[in-house]
Amino acid sequence: MPHAILIVEDEATLARNIKTYLQRNGYEAEIAASAEDGLARLDGFKPDALLLDLRLPGIDGLAALPRFRAADRKLSIIMITGHGTVETAVEAMKAGAYDFLTKPLSLSKLKLLLEKALGDQRREQALSYHQRRAGEHSGIGNLLGESEPMRALKRKVVQVIEAERQLTDADAPAVLITGETGAGKEVVARTLHFSGTRSDHPFVEINCAAIPGQLLESELFGHERGAFTDARERKLGLVETAEGGTLFLDEIGDMDLALQAKLLKLLEEKTVRRIGSLRDQKVNVRIIAATHRPLESLVQEGRFRSDLYFRLRIVELAVPPLRARGGDILLLAQHFLAVHGRRYNKADLRLSPAVTQLLTAHRWPGNVRELRNAIEQAVLLAPGALIDSADLSLSSVAGAPPSPPADAAPEARPESSRLDQAERELLLQALQTTQWNVTRAAKFLGISRDTLRYRMEKFQLTPPQNAEAS
Repeated sequence: MPHAILIVEDEATLARNIKTYLQRNGYEAEIAASAEDGLARLDGFKPDALLLDLRLPGIDGLAALPRFRAADRKLSIIMITGHGTVETAVEAMKAGAYDFLTKPLSLSKLKLLLEKALGDQRREQALSYHQRRAGEHSGIGNLLGESEPMRALKRKVVQVIEAERQLTDADAPAVLITGETGAGKEVVARTLHFSGTRSDHPFVEINCAAIPGQLLESELFGHERGAFTDARERKLGLVETAEGGTLFLDEIGDMDLALQAKLLKLLEEKTVRRIGSLRDQKVNVRIIAATHRPLESLVQEGRFRSDLYFRLRIVELAVPPLRARGGDILLLAQHFLAVHGRRYNKADLRLSPAVTQLLTAHRWPGNVRELRNAIEQAVLLAPGALIDSADLSLSSVAGAPPSPPADAAPEARPESSRLDQAERELLLQALQTTQWNVTRAAKFLGISRDTLRYRMEKFQLTPPQNAEAS
Protein backbone atom coordinates (compact mmCIF):
# COMPACT_ATOMS: atom_id res chain seq x y z
CA MET A 1 0.00 0.00 0.00
CA PRO A 2 1.38 3.46 -0.92
CA HIS A 3 1.75 6.05 1.80
CA ALA A 4 -1.06 8.61 1.85
CA ILE A 5 -0.18 12.32 2.01
CA LEU A 6 -2.76 15.06 2.66
CA ILE A 7 -1.77 18.46 1.22
CA VAL A 8 -3.45 21.38 3.00
CA GLU A 9 -2.54 24.31 0.73
CA ASP A 10 -4.67 27.17 -0.62
CA GLU A 11 -2.35 27.97 -3.55
CA ALA A 12 -4.01 25.72 -6.15
CA THR A 13 -1.09 25.58 -8.62
CA LEU A 14 1.47 24.68 -5.93
CA ALA A 15 -0.87 22.09 -4.41
CA ARG A 16 -1.41 20.42 -7.83
CA ASN A 17 2.34 20.37 -8.52
CA ILE A 18 3.06 18.74 -5.14
CA LYS A 19 0.28 16.20 -5.70
CA THR A 20 1.52 15.28 -9.18
CA TYR A 21 5.12 14.96 -7.97
CA LEU A 22 4.17 12.74 -5.04
CA GLN A 23 1.98 10.49 -7.19
CA ARG A 24 4.83 10.02 -9.68
CA ASN A 25 6.99 8.90 -6.74
CA GLY A 26 4.56 6.26 -5.54
CA TYR A 27 2.53 8.20 -2.98
CA GLU A 28 -1.23 8.59 -2.77
CA ALA A 29 -2.08 12.29 -2.37
CA GLU A 30 -5.13 14.47 -1.86
CA ILE A 31 -5.57 18.25 -1.62
CA ALA A 32 -7.53 20.29 0.91
CA ALA A 33 -7.79 24.05 0.33
CA SER A 34 -8.34 24.92 4.00
CA ALA A 35 -7.64 23.57 7.48
CA GLU A 36 -11.37 22.94 7.98
CA ASP A 37 -11.48 20.87 4.79
CA GLY A 38 -8.35 18.98 5.84
CA LEU A 39 -9.79 18.11 9.25
CA ALA A 40 -12.96 16.86 7.58
CA ARG A 41 -10.94 14.57 5.25
CA LEU A 42 -8.88 12.89 8.00
CA ASP A 43 -11.28 10.06 8.85
CA GLY A 44 -12.03 9.15 5.24
CA PHE A 45 -8.54 9.52 3.74
CA LYS A 46 -6.46 8.43 6.80
CA PRO A 47 -3.16 10.07 5.74
CA ASP A 48 0.25 8.93 6.97
CA ALA A 49 1.67 12.46 6.71
CA LEU A 50 0.32 15.99 6.39
CA LEU A 51 1.75 18.97 4.48
CA LEU A 52 0.24 22.00 6.21
CA ASP A 53 0.54 25.57 4.92
CA LEU A 54 0.98 28.22 7.57
CA ARG A 55 -1.29 30.90 6.01
CA LEU A 56 -4.72 29.55 5.13
CA PRO A 57 -8.20 31.04 4.75
CA GLY A 58 -10.18 30.60 7.97
CA ILE A 59 -8.13 28.80 10.60
CA ASP A 60 -4.41 29.30 9.91
CA GLY A 61 -1.95 26.39 9.93
CA LEU A 62 -0.46 27.15 13.34
CA ALA A 63 -3.87 27.23 14.99
CA ALA A 64 -4.98 24.08 13.14
CA LEU A 65 -1.84 22.10 14.02
CA PRO A 66 -2.98 21.10 17.55
CA ARG A 67 -6.34 19.99 16.12
CA PHE A 68 -4.66 17.69 13.60
CA ARG A 69 -2.42 16.31 16.36
CA ALA A 70 -5.42 15.69 18.61
CA ALA A 71 -7.27 13.90 15.80
CA ASP A 72 -4.31 11.60 15.02
CA ARG A 73 -1.36 11.49 17.42
CA LYS A 74 0.74 9.38 15.00
CA LEU A 75 0.38 11.77 12.05
CA SER A 76 3.67 13.30 10.80
CA ILE A 77 3.05 17.00 10.08
CA ILE A 78 5.38 19.13 7.95
CA MET A 79 4.68 22.88 7.98
CA ILE A 80 5.07 24.93 4.78
CA THR A 81 5.21 28.74 4.55
CA GLY A 82 6.50 31.58 2.47
CA HIS A 83 6.84 33.77 5.55
CA GLY A 84 9.06 31.67 7.78
CA THR A 85 10.88 33.02 10.82
CA VAL A 86 12.83 31.27 13.53
CA GLU A 87 10.13 32.13 16.07
CA THR A 88 7.40 30.63 13.87
CA ALA A 89 9.40 27.46 13.28
CA VAL A 90 10.05 27.03 17.01
CA GLU A 91 6.37 27.56 17.78
CA ALA A 92 5.35 24.99 15.15
CA MET A 93 7.81 22.40 16.46
CA LYS A 94 6.57 22.92 20.03
CA ALA A 95 3.02 22.37 18.81
CA GLY A 96 3.99 18.99 17.35
CA ALA A 97 5.22 19.61 13.80
CA TYR A 98 7.82 17.13 12.51
CA ASP A 99 9.68 19.75 10.48
CA PHE A 100 9.35 23.12 8.73
CA LEU A 101 9.91 24.05 5.05
CA THR A 102 9.93 27.49 3.43
CA LYS A 103 8.79 28.54 -0.04
CA PRO A 104 9.88 28.46 -2.83
CA LEU A 105 9.61 24.73 -2.22
CA SER A 106 12.20 22.19 -3.37
CA LEU A 107 10.18 19.08 -4.28
CA SER A 108 13.20 16.79 -4.03
CA LYS A 109 13.92 18.11 -0.53
CA LEU A 110 10.25 17.62 0.37
CA LYS A 111 10.46 13.98 -0.82
CA LEU A 112 13.56 13.33 1.31
CA LEU A 113 11.89 14.89 4.34
CA LEU A 114 8.76 12.77 3.84
CA GLU A 115 10.86 9.61 3.58
CA LYS A 116 12.64 10.50 6.81
CA ALA A 117 9.39 11.34 8.62
CA LEU A 118 7.68 8.12 7.50
CA GLY A 119 10.79 6.09 8.36
CA ASP A 120 10.83 7.54 11.87
CA GLN A 121 7.11 6.81 12.10
CA ARG A 122 7.67 3.15 11.18
CA ARG A 123 10.46 2.81 13.76
CA GLU A 124 8.29 4.34 16.47
CA GLN A 125 5.46 1.96 15.62
CA ALA A 126 7.87 -1.00 15.65
CA LEU A 127 9.29 0.06 19.02
CA SER A 128 5.78 0.51 20.37
CA TYR A 129 4.83 -2.97 19.13
CA HIS A 130 7.88 -4.61 20.68
CA GLN A 131 7.30 -2.67 23.90
CA ARG A 132 3.75 -4.03 24.07
CA ARG A 133 4.94 -7.55 23.25
CA ALA A 134 7.61 -7.36 25.95
CA GLY A 135 5.01 -6.13 28.43
CA GLU A 136 2.65 -9.00 27.57
CA HIS A 137 5.38 -11.55 28.33
CA SER A 138 6.81 -9.81 31.39
CA GLY A 139 3.91 -9.39 33.82
CA ILE A 140 3.63 -10.94 37.25
CA GLY A 141 1.93 -13.95 35.65
CA ASN A 142 5.20 -14.82 33.92
CA LEU A 143 6.90 -15.55 37.25
CA LEU A 144 6.00 -19.22 36.94
CA GLY A 145 6.00 -21.39 40.03
CA GLU A 146 3.79 -22.44 42.93
CA SER A 147 6.46 -23.55 45.41
CA GLU A 148 6.67 -21.66 48.69
CA PRO A 149 9.97 -19.91 47.79
CA MET A 150 8.39 -18.62 44.56
CA ARG A 151 5.17 -17.60 46.31
CA ALA A 152 7.25 -15.58 48.78
CA LEU A 153 9.20 -13.94 45.95
CA LYS A 154 6.02 -13.02 44.06
CA ARG A 155 4.47 -11.53 47.20
CA LYS A 156 7.53 -9.35 47.68
CA VAL A 157 7.57 -8.28 44.01
CA VAL A 158 3.90 -7.26 44.25
CA GLN A 159 4.65 -5.29 47.44
CA VAL A 160 7.44 -3.39 45.66
CA ILE A 161 5.20 -2.61 42.67
CA GLU A 162 2.34 -1.41 44.89
CA ALA A 163 4.69 0.72 46.99
CA GLU A 164 6.10 2.39 43.86
CA ARG A 165 2.60 3.43 42.78
CA GLN A 166 2.49 5.73 45.83
CA LEU A 167 5.74 7.47 44.87
CA THR A 168 6.70 9.99 42.21
CA ASP A 169 8.81 8.58 39.38
CA ALA A 170 11.95 10.27 40.67
CA ASP A 171 11.56 8.57 44.08
CA ALA A 172 11.59 4.96 42.80
CA PRO A 173 14.11 3.04 44.95
CA ALA A 174 16.95 0.96 43.56
CA VAL A 175 16.40 -2.81 43.58
CA LEU A 176 19.06 -5.50 43.97
CA ILE A 177 18.19 -8.96 42.65
CA THR A 178 20.39 -11.83 43.80
CA GLY A 179 20.46 -15.45 42.78
CA GLU A 180 22.45 -18.10 40.98
CA THR A 181 23.18 -17.92 37.27
CA GLY A 182 20.15 -18.92 35.23
CA ALA A 183 17.71 -18.66 38.14
CA GLY A 184 15.57 -15.95 36.47
CA LYS A 185 16.88 -12.61 37.73
CA GLU A 186 16.16 -10.87 34.43
CA VAL A 187 12.57 -12.17 34.48
CA VAL A 188 12.08 -10.57 37.90
CA ALA A 189 13.59 -7.27 36.66
CA ARG A 190 11.27 -7.20 33.65
CA THR A 191 8.29 -7.96 35.88
CA LEU A 192 9.12 -5.01 38.13
CA HIS A 193 9.32 -2.70 35.11
CA PHE A 194 6.42 -3.86 32.95
CA SER A 195 4.01 -4.28 35.88
CA GLY A 196 4.94 -0.94 37.42
CA THR A 197 4.39 2.74 36.74
CA ARG A 198 7.28 2.96 34.24
CA SER A 199 5.96 0.32 31.84
CA ASP A 200 5.33 2.86 29.05
CA HIS A 201 8.98 3.93 29.10
CA PRO A 202 12.16 2.08 28.04
CA PHE A 203 13.55 -1.01 29.71
CA VAL A 204 17.29 -0.90 28.96
CA GLU A 205 19.58 -3.73 30.02
CA ILE A 206 23.33 -4.28 29.93
CA ASN A 207 25.56 -7.07 31.20
CA CYS A 208 28.39 -5.46 33.15
CA ALA A 209 30.54 -8.59 32.88
CA ALA A 210 30.36 -8.71 29.07
CA ILE A 211 32.01 -5.33 28.36
CA PRO A 212 35.47 -4.09 29.46
CA GLY A 213 35.44 -1.31 32.06
CA GLN A 214 36.42 1.60 29.78
CA LEU A 215 33.89 0.63 27.12
CA LEU A 216 31.23 0.07 29.78
CA GLU A 217 31.64 3.64 31.02
CA SER A 218 31.04 4.99 27.51
CA GLU A 219 28.06 2.67 27.01
CA LEU A 220 26.44 3.74 30.26
CA PHE A 221 27.20 7.45 30.38
CA GLY A 222 27.88 8.33 26.74
CA HIS A 223 30.55 10.66 25.43
CA GLU A 224 31.06 13.96 23.66
CA ARG A 225 32.67 14.31 20.26
CA GLY A 226 36.47 14.28 20.63
CA ALA A 227 36.41 12.90 24.18
CA PHE A 228 38.86 10.20 23.02
CA THR A 229 40.48 9.04 19.78
CA ASP A 230 37.51 7.19 18.25
CA ALA A 231 34.83 9.58 19.53
CA ARG A 232 33.94 11.12 16.17
CA GLU A 233 30.48 12.20 17.26
CA ARG A 234 28.39 12.66 20.40
CA LYS A 235 26.85 9.49 21.79
CA LEU A 236 24.07 9.23 24.33
CA GLY A 237 24.66 6.66 27.04
CA LEU A 238 22.21 3.97 28.10
CA VAL A 239 21.35 5.99 31.22
CA GLU A 240 19.95 8.80 29.07
CA THR A 241 18.21 6.45 26.63
CA ALA A 242 16.41 4.87 29.60
CA GLU A 243 14.91 8.26 30.58
CA GLY A 244 11.64 7.76 32.45
CA GLY A 245 12.13 3.99 32.49
CA THR A 246 14.41 1.35 33.99
CA LEU A 247 18.12 0.64 33.60
CA PHE A 248 18.87 -3.01 34.38
CA LEU A 249 22.51 -3.64 35.31
CA ASP A 250 23.09 -7.37 35.16
CA GLU A 251 26.16 -8.84 36.88
CA ILE A 252 26.80 -5.63 38.81
CA GLY A 253 29.40 -7.47 40.92
CA ASP A 254 31.81 -7.39 37.95
CA MET A 255 31.79 -3.59 37.61
CA ASP A 256 35.11 -1.73 38.07
CA LEU A 257 35.57 0.29 41.27
CA ALA A 258 36.08 3.55 39.35
CA LEU A 259 32.81 3.07 37.51
CA GLN A 260 31.05 2.16 40.75
CA ALA A 261 31.75 5.70 42.00
CA LYS A 262 29.98 7.19 38.97
CA LEU A 263 27.04 4.86 39.46
CA LEU A 264 26.79 5.93 43.10
CA LYS A 265 26.63 9.57 42.01
CA LEU A 266 23.86 8.69 39.55
CA LEU A 267 21.86 6.99 42.30
CA GLU A 268 22.30 9.81 44.81
CA GLU A 269 22.10 12.91 42.60
CA LYS A 270 20.06 11.64 39.62
CA THR A 271 22.57 13.23 37.27
CA VAL A 272 24.90 11.89 34.60
CA ARG A 273 27.91 13.47 32.89
CA ARG A 274 29.03 12.21 29.49
CA ILE A 275 32.74 11.50 29.04
CA GLY A 276 34.39 14.72 27.89
CA SER A 277 31.49 16.93 28.99
CA LEU A 278 31.63 19.81 31.46
CA ARG A 279 27.93 19.67 32.41
CA ASP A 280 25.76 17.25 34.35
CA GLN A 281 22.48 16.10 32.81
CA LYS A 282 19.46 15.57 35.05
CA VAL A 283 17.91 12.13 34.50
CA ASN A 284 14.90 10.22 35.77
CA VAL A 285 15.90 6.55 35.73
CA ARG A 286 15.14 3.70 38.12
CA ILE A 287 18.09 1.32 38.65
CA ILE A 288 17.66 -2.42 38.99
CA ALA A 289 20.89 -4.38 39.55
CA ALA A 290 21.43 -8.13 39.60
CA THR A 291 24.30 -10.41 40.54
CA HIS A 292 25.09 -14.04 41.22
CA ARG A 293 28.15 -13.05 43.25
CA PRO A 294 28.20 -12.53 47.05
CA LEU A 295 28.45 -8.73 47.23
CA GLU A 296 29.00 -8.72 51.00
CA SER A 297 32.15 -10.80 50.52
CA LEU A 298 33.29 -8.52 47.71
CA VAL A 299 32.78 -5.51 50.01
CA GLN A 300 34.94 -7.14 52.69
CA GLU A 301 37.63 -7.86 50.10
CA GLY A 302 37.58 -4.23 48.92
CA ARG A 303 36.36 -5.17 45.43
CA PHE A 304 32.93 -3.54 45.76
CA ARG A 305 32.10 -0.20 47.35
CA SER A 306 30.19 -0.55 50.59
CA ASP A 307 28.29 2.71 50.07
CA LEU A 308 27.10 1.54 46.64
CA TYR A 309 26.13 -1.85 48.06
CA PHE A 310 23.92 -0.32 50.73
CA ARG A 311 22.49 2.16 48.21
CA LEU A 312 21.57 -0.63 45.80
CA ARG A 313 19.99 -2.96 48.32
CA ILE A 314 17.24 -0.62 49.52
CA VAL A 315 15.06 -3.43 48.18
CA GLU A 316 16.67 -6.86 47.83
CA LEU A 317 14.96 -9.74 46.06
CA ALA A 318 16.51 -13.20 46.29
CA VAL A 319 15.57 -15.57 43.45
CA PRO A 320 15.57 -19.19 44.70
CA PRO A 321 17.59 -21.81 42.82
CA LEU A 322 15.55 -24.34 40.85
CA ARG A 323 16.61 -27.27 43.04
CA ALA A 324 14.86 -25.55 46.00
CA ARG A 325 11.56 -25.15 44.16
CA GLY A 326 10.25 -28.73 44.30
CA GLY A 327 7.25 -29.25 42.02
CA ASP A 328 8.07 -26.12 40.02
CA ILE A 329 10.59 -28.21 38.08
CA LEU A 330 7.87 -30.25 36.35
CA LEU A 331 5.60 -27.20 36.02
CA LEU A 332 8.36 -25.33 34.17
CA ALA A 333 9.26 -28.42 32.14
CA GLN A 334 5.67 -28.67 30.88
CA HIS A 335 5.69 -24.95 30.07
CA PHE A 336 8.91 -25.20 28.05
CA LEU A 337 7.61 -28.37 26.39
CA ALA A 338 4.58 -26.46 25.12
CA VAL A 339 6.65 -23.42 24.06
CA HIS A 340 9.23 -25.42 22.10
CA GLY A 341 6.57 -27.76 20.75
CA ARG A 342 4.94 -24.76 19.07
CA ARG A 343 8.33 -23.46 17.95
CA TYR A 344 9.33 -26.72 16.23
CA ASN A 345 5.78 -27.53 15.09
CA LYS A 346 5.52 -30.68 17.21
CA ALA A 347 2.08 -31.14 18.76
CA ASP A 348 0.90 -33.17 21.77
CA LEU A 349 4.36 -33.69 23.28
CA ARG A 350 4.50 -35.38 26.67
CA LEU A 351 7.14 -36.52 29.16
CA SER A 352 7.62 -40.17 30.02
CA PRO A 353 7.62 -41.25 33.70
CA ALA A 354 11.37 -41.93 33.40
CA VAL A 355 11.98 -38.36 32.25
CA THR A 356 9.92 -36.82 35.06
CA GLN A 357 11.96 -38.86 37.52
CA LEU A 358 15.22 -37.66 35.97
CA LEU A 359 14.05 -34.05 36.03
CA THR A 360 13.07 -34.09 39.69
CA ALA A 361 16.25 -35.93 40.75
CA HIS A 362 18.65 -33.61 38.89
CA ARG A 363 20.38 -30.83 40.87
CA TRP A 364 20.08 -28.19 38.08
CA PRO A 365 23.37 -26.31 38.47
CA GLY A 366 22.28 -24.07 35.56
CA ASN A 367 18.81 -23.54 37.06
CA VAL A 368 15.85 -22.52 34.86
CA ARG A 369 18.08 -21.70 31.89
CA GLU A 370 19.53 -25.22 31.96
CA LEU A 371 16.03 -26.75 32.19
CA ARG A 372 14.80 -24.66 29.26
CA ASN A 373 17.77 -25.68 27.09
CA ALA A 374 17.45 -29.35 28.07
CA ILE A 375 13.76 -29.42 27.12
CA GLU A 376 14.48 -27.61 23.84
CA GLN A 377 17.09 -30.20 22.92
CA ALA A 378 14.74 -33.04 23.87
CA VAL A 379 11.96 -31.57 21.71
CA LEU A 380 14.41 -31.16 18.84
CA LEU A 381 15.77 -34.72 19.02
CA ALA A 382 12.62 -36.64 19.98
CA PRO A 383 11.45 -38.87 17.09
CA GLY A 384 7.85 -38.93 18.32
CA ALA A 385 5.42 -37.29 20.70
CA LEU A 386 6.82 -39.03 23.80
CA ILE A 387 9.96 -37.50 25.31
CA ASP A 388 11.95 -40.41 26.74
CA SER A 389 15.15 -40.54 28.77
CA ALA A 390 17.20 -41.19 25.61
CA ASP A 391 16.08 -37.78 24.30
CA LEU A 392 17.16 -35.93 27.44
CA SER A 393 20.74 -34.88 28.06
CA LEU A 394 21.47 -33.45 31.51
CA SER A 395 24.60 -31.68 32.71
CA SER A 396 27.08 -33.65 34.79
CA VAL A 397 28.60 -30.51 36.35
CA ALA A 398 26.97 -31.14 39.73
CA GLY A 399 24.57 -33.52 41.32
CA ALA A 400 24.66 -36.22 38.64
CA PRO A 401 26.41 -39.60 39.04
CA PRO A 402 29.93 -39.75 37.58
CA SER A 403 30.32 -40.95 34.01
CA PRO A 404 31.94 -44.35 33.43
CA PRO A 405 35.49 -44.43 32.08
CA ALA A 406 35.91 -43.87 28.37
CA ASP A 407 37.17 -47.44 27.83
CA ALA A 408 34.17 -49.05 29.54
CA ALA A 409 32.18 -51.56 27.51
CA PRO A 410 29.22 -50.01 25.67
CA GLU A 411 26.72 -52.23 27.47
CA ALA A 412 28.04 -51.01 30.84
CA ARG A 413 27.50 -47.33 30.01
CA PRO A 414 24.18 -45.60 30.74
CA GLU A 415 22.01 -44.48 27.83
CA SER A 416 22.58 -40.80 28.68
CA SER A 417 26.37 -41.26 28.45
CA ARG A 418 26.14 -42.92 25.03
CA LEU A 419 23.82 -40.12 23.88
CA ASP A 420 26.26 -37.51 25.22
CA GLN A 421 29.10 -39.11 23.27
CA ALA A 422 27.03 -39.24 20.08
CA GLU A 423 25.96 -35.61 20.52
CA ARG A 424 29.55 -34.52 21.13
CA GLU A 425 30.75 -36.25 17.97
CA LEU A 426 27.92 -34.70 15.95
CA LEU A 427 28.72 -31.20 17.24
CA LEU A 428 32.44 -31.67 16.60
CA GLN A 429 31.81 -32.88 13.05
CA ALA A 430 29.57 -29.86 12.30
CA LEU A 431 32.14 -27.41 13.73
CA GLN A 432 35.02 -28.97 11.80
CA THR A 433 32.97 -28.97 8.58
CA THR A 434 32.25 -25.22 8.98
CA GLN A 435 35.81 -24.44 10.11
CA TRP A 436 34.52 -23.59 13.61
CA ASN A 437 32.05 -20.97 12.39
CA VAL A 438 29.45 -21.19 15.16
CA THR A 439 26.67 -19.48 13.19
CA ARG A 440 27.04 -21.79 10.18
CA ALA A 441 27.42 -24.87 12.38
CA ALA A 442 24.25 -23.99 14.31
CA LYS A 443 22.36 -23.54 11.02
CA PHE A 444 23.75 -26.85 9.77
CA LEU A 445 22.52 -28.61 12.93
CA GLY A 446 19.16 -26.81 12.93
CA ILE A 447 19.61 -25.29 16.40
CA SER A 448 20.06 -21.74 17.72
CA ARG A 449 23.51 -20.18 18.04
CA ASP A 450 23.04 -19.81 21.83
CA THR A 451 22.15 -23.51 22.13
CA LEU A 452 25.28 -24.49 20.22
CA ARG A 453 27.43 -22.21 22.41
CA TYR A 454 25.90 -23.83 25.50
CA ARG A 455 26.63 -27.32 24.14
CA MET A 456 30.21 -26.37 23.25
CA GLU A 457 30.79 -25.25 26.83
CA LYS A 458 29.16 -28.40 28.17
CA PHE A 459 31.35 -30.74 26.10
CA GLN A 460 34.42 -28.45 26.40
CA LEU A 461 34.70 -28.08 22.64
CA THR A 462 37.32 -25.46 21.81
CA PRO A 463 38.79 -24.62 18.40
CA PRO A 464 42.36 -25.70 17.62
CA GLN A 465 45.13 -23.13 17.97
CA ASN A 466 45.13 -22.35 14.26
CA ALA A 467 41.37 -21.69 14.23
CA GLU A 468 39.11 -19.33 16.12
CA ALA A 469 35.39 -19.86 16.76
CA SER A 470 33.28 -17.08 15.30
